[in-house]
Amino acid sequence: MNRIRVARLLRPLRNLTLAPASRLLSRCSNGDLQDDPPFSRIPKPSSKPSNPLPLHSDLPFDFRYSYSESDPSLRPIGFREPPRFSPFGPGRLDRGWNGVSAPVTREVGEMERAMEEERRKAVLGDPLTEEEVAELVEKYRHSDCFRQINIGKDGVTHNMLVDVHDHWKRSEAVRIQCLGVPTLDMDNVCFHLEDKTGGKIIYRNVNIILLYRGRNYDPKQRPIIPVMLWKPYAPIYPRLVKNVVDGLTFEETKELRDKGLNSPALMKLTRNGVYVNVVDRVREAFKTSDVLRIDCTHVGRNDCKKIGVKLRDLVPCVPLLFKGEQIVIWRGGRNKPGFQQNS
Repeated sequence: MNRIRVARLLRPLRNLTLAPASRLLSRCSNGDLQDDPPFSRIPKPSSKPSNPLPLHSDLPFDFRYSYSESDPSLRPIGFREPPRFSPFGPGRLDRGWNGVSAPVTREVGEMERAMEEERRKAVLGDPLTEEEVAELVEKYRHSDCFRQINIGKDGVTHNMLVDVHDHWKRSEAVRIQCLGVPTLDMDNVCFHLEDKTGGKIIYRNVNIILLYRGRNYDPKQRPIIPVMLWKPYAPIYPRLVKNVVDGLTFEETKELRDKGLNSPALMKLTRNGVYVNVVDRVREAFKTSDVLRIDCTHVGRNDCKKIGVKLRDLVPCVPLLFKGEQIVIWRGGRNKPGFQQNS
């Protein structure tokens, strides 16, 4: 009985034809077994044309990590990493890295700038009507908009330009929300967004911006913007606060610092808040007081210094002290009206 059962089980296998051993050996020698579909990935043909390395960009400005939060005229006194390490990667860009930026390899003349301006006007096309602007604003201004980019303490960064063009590929406008230090100077943020992307701001409310791409924008003709692979270390700049303020003695500087620390805080700033009215409030307070204190508890040490630099340039004023997340600023100038120095 066992033999009969074995014969019945082997009966379906009689119809199978096995490949000769020579054929299997020939396939193994040619490496075909390694290319079988179940055991190897078949690369899909890419529809996007690959740009040869190193990349070449015709954009007429220097590539920096942050455009709105850096001053090109201020040169560092040192670097925290060797300038030869480019954040764009080795051999990926035809521009050199000097530790702060990747400058343009050729000089841009007046004629080329005029041509670039004409090209941007051609992309923007005719100005939008009031009905078209209202329709775009109603579509993209809400907080639940999917086409949104957040700007933090680093401001308008280089890779943000890539994100803007990626959004413009599928939508006419992009919603941009600004928080933190850049909100002290929203005009600077708007300028760099329009200047670096070529778009047009059609709506601005406090810290919300809508950036329009233009009527004749073609995603296939977008400029080549190489991606920055990592955030470079910040260079070393001269000290923001001097031991003795210019025009004052050491005793007068110390007296102003003590006066600022003991005075009530003008305002209290929160981390990643909206600071659009800080500059106006400081200017108004300087009409009656020569030294002010701003409470920046939980804001962060680096953000406190960035806020001090912004206030120094926008108010303008003289930073006296950064201590315990407190900013003490002086109106500056003995010849200003209302200046009083207690003996």
